[in-house]
Amino acid sequence: MRCLVRVAAVLGGLALLPVPGAYAQQALAVGLDAPDAVKPLLERHVRLLRRADLVVPEADADRAAMTRRTRREVAELLATEGYFSPRVRIDRSAAGQWVIQVEPGPRTTIAAVNIEFEGELAAPGATAELERLQDLRSRWSLPVGDAFTQGAWDGAKQQLLDAVSARRYAAARIVRSRAEIDPEAATARLSVTLDSGPAFYLGALEVEGLEHLPADLVQRYSLLRPGTPYDREALLAFQTGLQNTPHFGSVIVDIERDPALAAAVPIRVQVTEALPKYVGFGAGFSTNTGARVETTYRDSNLRGRGWEFATGLRVEQRRQALYADVFLPPRGRHRDSFGALVERSDLENLVVTSQAVGATRSATRGDIETQLALRLQHENIAPAGAPQRSNNTLTANWTWVKRAVDDLLDPTRGYVFEYQVGGGTAIALAEQDFVRLYSRFVRYQPVRGSDVFILRAEAGMTVADSREGIPQDFLFRTGGAQTVRGYDYQSLGVREGSATVGGRFLAAASAEYVHWFKPQWGGAVFVDAGDAADTRDDFDLRVGYGVGARWRSPAGPLAIDLAWGHQARSLRLHFGVAIAF
Repeated sequence: MRCLVRVAAVLGGLALLPVPGAYAQQALAVGLDAPDAVKPLLERHVRLLRRADLVVPEADADRAAMTRRTRREVAELLATEGYFSPRVRIDRSAAGQWVIQVEPGPRTTIAAVNIEFEGELAAPGATAELERLQDLRSRWSLPVGDAFTQGAWDGAKQQLLDAVSARRYAAARIVRSRAEIDPEAATARLSVTLDSGPAFYLGALEVEGLEHLPADLVQRYSLLRPGTPYDREALLAFQTGLQNTPHFGSVIVDIERDPALAAAVPIRVQVTEALPKYVGFGAGFSTNTGARVETTYRDSNLRGRGWEFATGLRVEQRRQALYADVFLPPRGRHRDSFGALVERSDLENLVVTSQAVGATRSATRGDIETQLALRLQHENIAPAGAPQRSNNTLTANWTWVKRAVDDLLDPTRGYVFEYQVGGGTAIALAEQDFVRLYSRFVRYQPVRGSDVFILRAEAGMTVADSREGIPQDFLFRTGGAQTVRGYDYQSLGVREGSATVGGRFLAAASAEYVHWFKPQWGGAVFVDAGDAADTRDDFDLRVGYGVGARWRSPAGPLAIDLAWGHQARSLRLHFGVAIAF
């Protein structure tokens, strides 16, 4: 498709504006007649097509110079896109109306590619790297048959260099590169030679910027070991991990790419310390537990040892908690913490008051997190219409979670799988032996662009002779937002008096379809089913279904759901964060 575009321009260096006292010069409009394939490029960059205050030069020599420069400019621009034999003329037949006429000619394609390697990567006998060399050549992004452009050529070389220098060969460099163009045949023959240099191995940490924090704090967060091969992703992961701690305001992790240091290159870590103490206040609302106010205090350098101390008071309409935790600096992949908690809840006519102290060891490896927790707890439960009772229990619980999703805050693809096993024994304070098993699976499946289909399933069982003497945390209740909508929060369980208490069995499932009308706003339809009971014979699935609205907030998708509880014959509004981990 060809068309004329009326644009005017001033070519730098030419006196094209009227001179004071001279007679008025004729205005000049410049059009473009070119194929659609190259027209946007020329319209963006040709100077004569970008200005609106151009006038016709008076002298023939100036007009000829303007024409030559424009033709050269067009030819150079077309060459960057692989057109090396264009025909460019400027039609000046109409007074004050010039037209740049362009026939770009055939586009140059790649006829041959030759990639050579030098340095330790290609050293004789380096059989371990042969497969890597083959992989680098196969991943070359400008293969035979592709169209040649300057941007693609530069990008392919940079991609090759990045692939080599990202692992082991930090000082890699391109020593020779050549693109031989045959304009008549419209072909290009490419050759690149890359020198990997020596393999780099990590040395000791060199930390700068610590003032008040312990000198070994950065070392305790590091999983990098001296003598291991250099890996840029490992250094970036280390940098991100440090940045995510409350200790540091900024972090830079890098090495000196000097071949002389390759045998044991120091890891340079530059940090600035963050303010160690923080006080926060918050407020919120949930249909599960009502209105909430909260105050928190954090000290990230307790006793000058780099310990993190966090304490807070959370007051909700149906639940209140006071807690204090101390997190020790990590040792390798493990991190230990200990703390205390006082909590009271009043849900479904069941008042639970508990005090607990405990210790936890957690670990993270990629997208998998594990946690082992030991807890000593005193609990008092007071169900309305039934006798109250209390117990002391020492419990242990192990949790394994894999989060294989594309975005932790707003997942649209992937899955989350969680498994827990825990319990207590009569030989350590518990009234009886019990084991609690629990698992949860959530699948996020993209559908038709931005829409998402979400499947959720959870199941639990507490193996014991009865539920007597077992803490409520090791039994099951369900119902409410993100469980079985259409029913009150934790209203599905075992009836005791006029209260709902935890049972030994749980099963629930949900299917939800979310359609995003706009990037920030969406709607959902869903159906939930589940129940908690004390025996298999008492288990009775309760069904809820409805519609909802979604808003992508900075904290994750917020959900407002209107759900009908089929067995309860009631309509309920649920509000909360749309995802739960």
